[in-house]
Amino acid sequence: MGLDDIEGLEVEEIARKIESMEIRGAAEIARAGAYALKKIGEDFENEDMTDLLEELETCKVRLLSTRPTAVSLENGLRYVMHGVRKADDIEQLKEMISDNYSDFIDNSIRAKSKIAEYGGRRISDDDMVLTHCNSSMALAAIKYAWNNGKNISVIATESRPKKQGYITVEELSKEGIPVTLIVDSAVRAKIKKVDKVYVGADTIASNGAVINKIGTSQVALCADEARVPLTVCAETYKFSRKSTFGELVPIEERDPSEIVDPKKFPGVNISNPVFDATPSEYIDSIITEKGVISPEGAYRIIEEMIR
Repeated sequence: MGLDDIEGLEVEEIARKIESMEIRGAAEIARAGAYALKKIGEDFENEDMTDLLEELETCKVRLLSTRPTAVSLENGLRYVMHGVRKADDIEQLKEMISDNYSDFIDNSIRAKSKIAEYGGRRISDDDMVLTHCNSSMALAAIKYAWNNGKNISVIATESRPKKQGYITVEELSKEGIPVTLIVDSAVRAKIKKVDKVYVGADTIASNGAVINKIGTSQVALCADEARVPLTVCAETYKFSRKSTFGELVPIEERDPSEIVDPKKFPGVNISNPVFDATPSEYIDSIITEKGVISPEGAYRIIEEMIR
C-alpha cells in the first residue's frame, strides 16, 4: 500500500493500517507517517500555533506506537517536524511542514534509485541471489541487475508468519526474473547454490547490527558458514541515532494468532517476534544512497545525522 492508497485518510486510519501491516515495509511506513503529519497541517483550521503543535505531537506519539522497531518511521516523523517550533506564525508553520514532507518523499525516492544502481552493479552475470521477506530496496537492486542485461536468478524465502515472500516472488516473476520460492527452514539446504544474499533492513544500529524480518539472522548464519556474502540494502533514515547513546532497539512482538489459533493449544505460550538482530560480523556490506559501506561505517552515517 503506497501513498496513493492513503490519500485523504485520517491519522487514526493510517495508524491502524500501519499496525495491521496493511501498510508495510520500512520505507512505506515512513512515508505514510510523514503524510499523516502533512495532512494535519493542511486540515488545521484555527490560527493557534500552540494547538497545531500539540496536535502534531499527539499524532507523532500515536504513530510511533504502531511499529516500535521501525526507526524509519521515527526518522521520517522527525524530518517533517524539523525546525517547526521556530516558525513565526501559523502560515509559516504549515508551509514548513509541507516543505519538509516534500523533501522527505523526494529524498526517499532518490535514495531508492541510488541503492538500486549501487546494489545492481554488485550483482554479477549468472548470479543466483537469495532474498528474505519483501524488501523494496533489495528487490530494486535485483531488478536493476536484470534490467541491465544480467542473467540472474533468485531464491526467495516464504518469510513466515505473514508470508511476505509471496509478494516477492510475484513481483519478480512479473519482471520475468527466474525465481524459486522456498520455506524459511530450507535456506541451509539451498545456500551452497547461492552466490549472494540481498536483504533489507528495518533498523541499523551504530555498531553495524541490522534489525530486520525475523529469520534474517539465521539466513546470515547460513551464508557465513557457506562463505556467501550478505548485503543489506537500506536508506540512511533507517539508521538509529538512539543506538549511539546506548538505547537498545525494541523487538516488536505481535499477536500469537498470526502464527496459529492459541485456542488450539491451551496452556502453551506462543511467541511471535517480528524482527531479529544480525550481528555486524555476518554482514559483508551495507548499500545506502550515500554509497557502499562496511557495517563498521554505520557509526559515521549516524554521526553525520546527529550534527
